[in-house]
Amino acid sequence: MTDLVIQEEKIIERILTLELVRVTERAAVAAARLRGRGDEKAADQAAVDAMRRELNRLPIEGTVVIGEGERDEAPMLFIGEKVGAGMGPKVDIAVDPLEGTTLCAKNMAGSIAVMAMARAGSLLNAPDVYMEKIAIGPGYAPGIVDLDMSPEENVRALAKAKGVSPGEITVLILDRPRHADMIAGCRKAGASVMFITDGDVAGVIFTAQQEKTGVDMYMGVGGAPEGVLAAGALRCVGGQMQGRLLLDTEAKRERAFKMGIKDPKKKYDMKELASGDVIVCATGVTDGALLKGVRFGKEVIETETVIYRSATGTVRRIGAEHREMSKFRLD
Repeated sequence: MTDLVIQEEKIIERILTLELVRVTERAAVAAARLRGRGDEKAADQAAVDAMRRELNRLPIEGTVVIGEGERDEAPMLFIGEKVGAGMGPKVDIAVDPLEGTTLCAKNMAGSIAVMAMARAGSLLNAPDVYMEKIAIGPGYAPGIVDLDMSPEENVRALAKAKGVSPGEITVLILDRPRHADMIAGCRKAGASVMFITDGDVAGVIFTAQQEKTGVDMYMGVGGAPEGVLAAGALRCVGGQMQGRLLLDTEAKRERAFKMGIKDPKKKYDMKELASGDVIVCATGVTDGALLKGVRFGKEVIETETVIYRSATGTVRRIGAEHREMSKFRLD
């Protein structure tokens, strides 16, 4: 490893402690000011603007390789956007400035501001499309579950590996009409189904905390950005995950091909979605099982953030009190 690479690694490590925390903190606070107002786009825009401002202050040459907004015509840190101060290490960025826009707009549990960073070429570069996902927690042999297996087969396979009956397996699924057959299949196998209305980054992470969440497996179709972010986090805490882009139109396949995706039906494992030293940072917007939401006091704003680093398997939780109120309002 050259001296330059070592130096860059040290810079990245430093950035991804406090500096990355500031990025998601500012996005979370900006969105939290609009909690419960019923305006998803305004909350999303506030988070995007705050995240972009903070990213552009970092000493990096960053490229957003997977972002959000195109699919839903929402505000975005767009794919291909250059961020950072234009000096320092070249890095990939994956963002979801406000995961759970509906949750924030309705002041419901589980909305977060989340992003990932890794050395250039480490994160899947893909269009903002939907992705099939399946994930389980740590402690199982590789290949226990698979996207090409039916929901019933996956439930039974996991139950066998865990040494329990299918009736003791709980599957977390995003509550959407498109998952009706999947839900029926899980229940037919005897599994319990737990629903979330939004927020499948946290949903995937829940599988690695089965003792606390009761979730054995996550499956369903959600956003590709969330898939990459979740894969990065799951690599830190352990588990297995597969993802497959839903490139169901010629326009999507063509755009994906231009980004280097040669096989539109490829199944990606966790390390293909997020390889190398990946750091994932998330700050709570509303209270949830993963993080506490932003608290606005008379003189202090309180935030809670979790940082995952795959190279070390480190998970850090940072509770912060912010007294420089004007920066959160005027930056």
